[in-house]
Amino acid sequence: MKVLIVDAFSTAHVDALRKLGLEVDYRPDLKVGELPNAIVDANILIARSKEVKRDAIEKGAQLSLIVRAGAGVNTIDRACASERGVFLANCPGKNSIAVAELTMALLLALDRRIVAASDELHSGRWNKKEFSRAEGLCGRTLGIVGLGSIGLEVARRAQAFGMQVIAWSRSLDQARAEKLGVVFAPTVEALCNRVDAISLHVALNKETRGLLGQAELSKLKPGAMLINTSRAEVIDAAALKRAIEEKGLRVALDVFFDEPSGGTGAFADEIGRLPNVVATPHIGASTEQAQQAVADETVRIVRAFVTRGEVPNCVNLAAHSSATHQLTVRHRDQVGVLAEVLGAIRRHALNVEEMSNTIFESAAAASARIRLSDQPPPELIAELSQQASVLAVDCIEL
Repeated sequence: MKVLIVDAFSTAHVDALRKLGLEVDYRPDLKVGELPNAIVDANILIARSKEVKRDAIEKGAQLSLIVRAGAGVNTIDRACASERGVFLANCPGKNSIAVAELTMALLLALDRRIVAASDELHSGRWNKKEFSRAEGLCGRTLGIVGLGSIGLEVARRAQAFGMQVIAWSRSLDQARAEKLGVVFAPTVEALCNRVDAISLHVALNKETRGLLGQAELSKLKPGAMLINTSRAEVIDAAALKRAIEEKGLRVALDVFFDEPSGGTGAFADEIGRLPNVVATPHIGASTEQAQQAVADETVRIVRAFVTRGEVPNCVNLAAHSSATHQLTVRHRDQVGVLAEVLGAIRRHALNVEEMSNTIFESAAAASARIRLSDQPPPELIAELSQQASVLAVDCIEL
């Protein structure tokens, strides 16, 4: 089995994959356009920042698993992977502390105007009079949009700074908010109306794209601070630019539209180059601690897949199948029994949506659970029951 790694991965973790008996093709400098040809004979693909498009996935005739060595999977064509039956897994929570640390650094940089002060000193100007003016964080309110693992780490650090935290998340309710020691916001707009600073920590999907738009940004007070270390697309770009120019919104960004695909390149994002914006080049997860944890998790996922056929953290399995009935067939653990069962199901024009087969002690008998697209007719139940190697047949409606 061959593993293709298209982003930086430590030598120790490459060796760990080889110890699993895998052939490892380590090509961290591979260009996105070169991926379709490189992936042709790969069974497993490991990518961190590199975009994996439809043309690449469709060329991967042997591809069974894609591991995103990070949290978000928006750089992978998830729809194409699902269409081709390719498992897509990620490494959630492993870079949470790193992103939270950068978030707090950016928040402090905005409040204390660290970047502007440093630039003036580098230019030979001492301006203590100007840069002595800062409000401080203690006693102020931070709004957190998205209270997953990263949002929670940010909340803990903000509370340690003496800040009140108000949060919105799709899974958050009043009871859980009280348990976490944060104030519950029923909507993003309601949150914006109550904060001195706001930090975004949501995954990018169709529900979160443009989550922070004109209506929400208009509720922020003049001079409020905004930090985005999630994805650029969760904020409406035009509305953000307007809020910076018209409301004096102070902004710190680690993510941008049309980021260069490699480690270096030209930077053309208009908002990121505004004078009152603090910007970092998408380095939120880039600490040695985080990369070690992500690489460990990546190896764990591959090991589970290779040794047990399991895919931890798989993100593209159907939440619910379309099966309406479950057929349970207890049978002798013999060659060809399941083939006969499935052949009978096919003759009755039923589609198998899900299936599992459990072996009992001594391996004399087994139980197959077969979820079907429609109700099996009595004739099928009778046909299966009459097979010599079938012990019993039951059917339930799901």
